[in-house]
Amino acid sequence: MKGFLLFLAMALAAPFSIAADAPSAGRSEYLVLGGGCFWCTEAAYELVPGVKSVVSGYAGGHVVKPTYEQVSGHDTGHAEVIRIEYDPSQTNLETLLDFFWTIHDPTTLDRQGADEGPQYRSIILYANEAQKAAAEKSKSKAQAKFSDPIVTEIVPLKAFYPAEEYHQDYFRKNPNQGYCRLVIKPKIDKAKKSLGAGH
Repeated sequence: MKGFLLFLAMALAAPFSIAADAPSAGRSEYLVLGGGCFWCTEAAYELVPGVKSVVSGYAGGHVVKPTYEQVSGHDTGHAEVIRIEYDPSQTNLETLLDFFWTIHDPTTLDRQGADEGPQYRSIILYANEAQKAAAEKSKSKAQAKFSDPIVTEIVPLKAFYPAEEYHQDYFRKNPNQGYCRLVIKPKIDKAKKSLGAGH
């Protein structure tokens, strides 16, 4: 029994990796991206019809199982990202990517508003060639809406590490916290308008 529990614990602690082939028959697909503080992007994507879950985490760097403190120290190479699980019968990759450009400023390097540092960079991490092509196409289309060049990285996903539990559903759990009221809520209000306009 102890051996099984140890195996189970190790399996649960392993980094989440999205296979670089077609999605399984479970009717869930995944997309990993980052556009500044993951509290903001998580809350925005939770509004999108067809999105089943959103998990805040870290990706794009070289440190295994990084902590928030390590990522904030700029030594891991990781960005704050989210892993979106969605139902492809209710939404699709194109819709999720189009929405991405409306909820953050992809033209600012390593910064979103007052949040500064490489962990806040704009990034899309593709799990397969189809996602890479869709991301590049979406970025090219979005560029027409911005006067400055989009600096979003489009890179392969090597591993996704879920963030600490207190980061998950942060806006929903802490709506009256200062950052949530002053920074996240205006972004969520903007996201709701974007979704209402057909995104």
